[in-house]
Amino acid sequence: MNGASMAPALSWETGCLAVAVFLLAGAVKGVIGLGLPTFSMALLALWMPPAQAAALLLVPSLATNVWQAGPVRTLAPLCRRLAGLQAGVVVGTVGGALAFGAPSGRAGALLLGLALVGYAVWGLAGRALRVPRTRLDWLGACAGAATGLLTALTGVFVIPAVPYLQGLGLEKDELVQAMGLSFTVSTLALGVGLGLQGEATGPQLAASLWMLPAAAVGMVAGQRLRARMPVAAFRRCFFVGLAALGAWMVWRAVRG
Repeated sequence: MNGASMAPALSWETGCLAVAVFLLAGAVKGVIGLGLPTFSMALLALWMPPAQAAALLLVPSLATNVWQAGPVRTLAPLCRRLAGLQAGVVVGTVGGALAFGAPSGRAGALLLGLALVGYAVWGLAGRALRVPRTRLDWLGACAGAATGLLTALTGVFVIPAVPYLQGLGLEKDELVQAMGLSFTVSTLALGVGLGLQGEATGPQLAASLWMLPAAAVGMVAGQRLRARMPVAAFRRCFFVGLAALGAWMVWRAVRG
């Protein structure tokens, strides 16, 4: 480490801004159980290419989602039940990265903005799908492939995986664990996709590691805040803000 940089891939100024973003993103995840990669991508992409932002979120996203995927004793049956979804995620993410490359430039910003708006609209609608048990395998694979493709194009891996998981009728703790499992697989697949495109290099992963303490502190603080604030109101404010940010990114990309 030298005087000009926090890690080889980041200047001190950029690094400090990124730490603040992950602190906030961790707090969001601690309060509502999701949103760390989406929130961090949305803010980081305001001043860095989407591919660089996606590489920066790899370590904090992976660590917090592995944490959320516990306990281990109930993980194996959940993995079997969600095998189709996870296989689709891997194929869609890696295949999308190979086919389209890493998200970059105006097109990457436009797609990210559209993904944020779509995610916010779904969150504000608050309507759960109903997935027929007889169609879990092929519907899960399709939802996973679509999620993976969006992950490869935007770095956001929530839609349509989370609506699909909500449609399975899982208990609250099962749903939280299922989201942690799905996000873990998505993060690993995104890392492979970025690595194949030369975007997840040693310096970038080192910079990502610097973001982990901030995300963890934010997540713990968010979990404590959850008991003291109306989560429903927080969710609405979060999704409205995300929609506005996504719409602004779309407008900026279209205007050029």
